[in-house]
Amino acid sequence: MTGLAPHLSDESLTAIAVERTGSVTTPKGFRAAGLAVGIKASGNPDLALVVNDGPLQDAAAVFTSNRIFAAPVQWSRDASADGVLKAVVLNSGGANACTGKDGLADSAKTAVQVASGLDCAVGDVAVCSTGLIGVRLPMEALLSGVDQAVGQLSPQGGPNAAQAIMTTDTVRKMASYTSPDGWSIGGIAKGAGMLAPALATMLVVLTTDADVKPLALDTALKQATSVSFDRVDSDGCQSTNDSVILMSSGASGYAPDPREFATALAAVCRDLGLQLLADAEGAAHDIAITVKGAASLDDALEVARSIARNNLFKCAIFGNDPNWGRVLAAAGTTKAAFEVENLDVFFNGVGVYRQGAIGEDRSLVDLSARQVEVVMDLHHGAHQATVWTNDLTYDYVKENAEYSS
Repeated sequence: MTGLAPHLSDESLTAIAVERTGSVTTPKGFRAAGLAVGIKASGNPDLALVVNDGPLQDAAAVFTSNRIFAAPVQWSRDASADGVLKAVVLNSGGANACTGKDGLADSAKTAVQVASGLDCAVGDVAVCSTGLIGVRLPMEALLSGVDQAVGQLSPQGGPNAAQAIMTTDTVRKMASYTSPDGWSIGGIAKGAGMLAPALATMLVVLTTDADVKPLALDTALKQATSVSFDRVDSDGCQSTNDSVILMSSGASGYAPDPREFATALAAVCRDLGLQLLADAEGAAHDIAITVKGAASLDDALEVARSIARNNLFKCAIFGNDPNWGRVLAAAGTTKAAFEVENLDVFFNGVGVYRQGAIGEDRSLVDLSARQVEVVMDLHHGAHQATVWTNDLTYDYVKENAEYSS
């Protein structure tokens, strides 16, 4: 995570007024739909379509770094490579992952159906899927559903699209930002488990009516994901389908300063990422782990991720136990530069470990609230980073033990 834009600090992102009432249809030039087409046995909504009506159809995207990736990821990587997208079609109820050549053909058929309905190029349609790995999609229902979605497209359809991409999510995730200059960014996301970089088990569609060219979109999106979705680490498990797609319509007619746009985009992504974390399967605590005083950003992230992925630490938080020994043990497995005698550890502002020795009484720490903040100061430099995770609960184990059934 080197080369991070300096303007994307926690302070700059929290200063952006992100709203959770807006969505992908908040920016001008976008329509969306979300409906039930029979992919899910439950009958719940399972197909979403987001369309960019222009005048621009610029785009950027980032995808999972898992070497085993789903057919729609392969399709959408190719579709978005030229920086142009007209539409994104997304289904829940099946990941279309590890399905071989037939699965890739299914993604292609889906894109062809969308392109036919919208009268656009097949290569300008991205495809996203989420659900159980290793199951073919019910293509007859899906393709018929695409036609229905085209007919239901609406400038108010963003919330329905957010609903349709949910799997184990308990609530839909939406966010938006509107600049005083009149341009907007909107987004929807899904994800509630297997949240780990990069990116997380998630599908995200972002839209903007700002006039931002593909190269600038790509730069801003990579910067935004590096400080948001890449730092949501619920359980250390990386998915095969992670996709974040950004489309620009340019319909506001305004070209913002690149730094201003990148900061706003990162703030929207950060908010969506925290919504994903808050809905993590069975979680009782949302934990912000900040490592500061690091020799480099990479060091800060390595230590923070090590703590976030430590099951003993996560179990302790579930039990409302400020067990700072778990934090130290996790940090000690890293290659980050620090001296043990200089370390500090704080739980919700209480310095339980200071300068390499026992600090304040751990009984002073109150972990009864959902929000927990753990800070570790390495006293070895000027860099810091925050990673967000959650505790490990009985309900998390139950949810994932029963997932495929």
